[in-house]
Amino acid sequence: MPHALQFLVLTVAGWVNRHQDDLIDYLREENRILREQRGPRTLRLTDAQRRRLAVRGKRLGRRALMQVAGIVTPDTILRWYRRLIAQKYDGSSRRRRGRPMTRREIADLVVQMAGENPQWGYSRIQGALANLGHEVARNTVKRILKDHGIDPAPERSRHTSWKTLLLAHWVGLAAADFFTVEVLTLAGLKRYLVFFVIELQTRRVQIAGIHPQPGGAWVEHMARTLTDPVDGFLRTARYLIHDRDPLYTSVVADILTSAGIQPIRLPPRSPNLNAYAERFVRSIKEECLNRVVPLGDGHLRLLTRSTSSTTTGTGFCSTRHRRNTRPPPCSGAPASADSSVFTIERPRDWSAY
Repeated sequence: MPHALQFLVLTVAGWVNRHQDDLIDYLREENRILREQRGPRTLRLTDAQRRRLAVRGKRLGRRALMQVAGIVTPDTILRWYRRLIAQKYDGSSRRRRGRPMTRREIADLVVQMAGENPQWGYSRIQGALANLGHEVARNTVKRILKDHGIDPAPERSRHTSWKTLLLAHWVGLAAADFFTVEVLTLAGLKRYLVFFVIELQTRRVQIAGIHPQPGGAWVEHMARTLTDPVDGFLRTARYLIHDRDPLYTSVVADILTSAGIQPIRLPPRSPNLNAYAERFVRSIKEECLNRVVPLGDGHLRLLTRSTSSTTTGTGFCSTRHRRNTRPPPCSGAPASADSSVFTIERPRDWSAY
């Protein structure tokens, strides 16, 4: 190529380059002015506008975009471009629906079976569900137990829950305690102590005695009556829980031991360890004794007997454990011969105590 022609081409190319630079400078300045007019408000772009910027921004590259991009950052444009590629191969709109989930009642039934039968494996639970008319795969049982944090049968049978341990030792477990009642007499208010015993498995309660100033000899007499081999309330008990009251003397412990009952003395200041007895005290006071004014020793004994006779089979319990029942009447109705023994309704939820 002649030198004159080369010079002409270079001149034209330089002019075109300068023209393009001037055009870019003008567009950048115009873009800057528009951003100043817009202020701090965020610019909302449509999907089509993002797509156009992403395609053209990919051609320029990150370094060039750092010099010319003003609306958004280069990373934003490149992210839009990657999203555009991902949308090209996105098949979620054509995806078919998968397997239906296991019904909630079946999952609850699987968890209940595994909890009540620690030695049952996946196949055993599957067979029990089939007997009830539920066709569930073995792996489905495995997945349900895994989702609920329940170990397989070999691991599950090695660990004993508190509920299982308590149910195994429930038979023969009783508790004893005192509660006070202020009685209005001719000499003024007088405090009486009520001694009662509760059988934890059946919630049967016996008011053993009422005395204004009980002593060790009186409690010893009550212990002999309760452990009578013929009709004593504690004749089938094996353990008796009681607090550290000094009325439980060494003689009382010997009487219980001779009857085959092991006394369990609670630590100091631990009423929560005798929760069932404490719950009975709250119930009998809230539902009966706090609603009347006991007039003398005889009236108090009549109240406890009438309350026990009218609560047999329904019992004291909090209102959240009752179903369409009303509080038992607290009146002077005639009591039965065994009116000092009555039953407290067993709650459905053990954690309520």
